[in-house]
Amino acid sequence: MLEGLVIQFEMPTHCPICSSHIEKIEGEAIARCSGGLFCPAQRKQALIHFAQRRAMDIEGLGEKVVEQLVDLNIVHTPADLYKIKLETLISLDRMGEKSANNLLLAINNSKQCTLPRLIYALGIRHVGEATAKDLAKYFKNIEAFTLSTEEDLLKINDVGPTVAASIMSFMAESHNRDVINQLVSLGVLPRVESIDESVNSLKLAGKTFVLTGTLPSLSRESAKEMLENQGAKVAGSVSSKTSYVVAGSDAGSKLEKALELGIEVLDEAQMVALLNS
Repeated sequence: MLEGLVIQFEMPTHCPICSSHIEKIEGEAIARCSGGLFCPAQRKQALIHFAQRRAMDIEGLGEKVVEQLVDLNIVHTPADLYKIKLETLISLDRMGEKSANNLLLAINNSKQCTLPRLIYALGIRHVGEATAKDLAKYFKNIEAFTLSTEEDLLKINDVGPTVAASIMSFMAESHNRDVINQLVSLGVLPRVESIDESVNSLKLAGKTFVLTGTLPSLSRESAKEMLENQGAKVAGSVSSKTSYVVAGSDAGSKLEKALELGIEVLDEAQMVALLNS
């Protein structure tokens, strides 16, 4: 009876869960909710990312604990982590008093994070660790970053139109900015680390790399560490400011964009040769 019937789907302009704007970046097939720190559908993954070692480094706040905190409606945004009481943690499954005290200490210690770590912890799409460092170096404090304009962003190394659009979309949601303001009011006071000028003398200083695909013998973390040890920056997305793309097997859209922009592509052996040259 319904054979031949065509149902036209129209993409909503706002997230059906949290009402944030739907973000559709030019050149990408997927549309995403921009309410990263606020949207209930993204809550668990946002908290796990926020707490990870390379972000706010909250030891003890793993997946199992996050699931309980969210499922029991104790934590809704990262700012709520800094309001948790000892008795609340002790009430969780498999959480003794010693573990609860250690977790509270880790949460409290994370207030003294660096600005790049906090920016990375926000989970803004396309903002990896290297880009977070560049943003921190430019803006100096989290308040200035939340008020950034597209014009400001495009002045920064490794920030192209795609990254700038993602940041602007994230900051356009008032509840994302509210969470950041709450973090600051609860004592999260990120600092800007002094720049080590000796980095400028390393052979890959000023060069930006993007890693994509699976390398034959090196993990992504190992390759990144090798490059950074020689002064390079490792970014999460390809732009006209990228120096090299290191591609392994199953490399996808990043490799395609590098070829489109005429950026030199290296395999693992060529990367190692460059490091050893």
